[in-house]
Amino acid sequence: EVRLVDSGGGQVQAGGSLRLSCAASGFRFDDYAIGWFRQAPGKEREGVAYIVGSTDTTYYADSVKGRFTISSDNAENTVYLQMNSLKPEDTAVYYCAAESAGLGAFFGSFFFGSWGQGTQVTVSS
Repeated sequence: EVRLVDSGGGQVQAGGSLRLSCAASGFRFDDYAIGWFRQAPGKEREGVAYIVGSTDTTYYADSVKGRFTISSDNAENTVYLQMNSLKPEDTAVYYCAAESAGLGAFFGSFFFGSWGQGTQVTVSS
């Protein structure tokens, strides 16, 4: 059973930083893409970044390029999202997601169908 546990959210002021973590289990971590999505109140869910385990290829939404960095520790089956220079518009619930079938969404070249429970990120101005 695929299980994703995301953590690390919180409240920061604009310009601050946070690091999100996604601990994955139940599948061979480095065979799949693992990513982060976010959903702000009243808005559609959007892809933020993903990393392909086998190649360390990364992909970012334009809105976060240069500010966010996704990385993975394959030995620990954990993916991180380092978020710097945070803006109020980054406020959202952030969800870790894994490439799989199921109810999900396309982002870049992959379909993400397994989800973490979400972690709230709030950036105040």
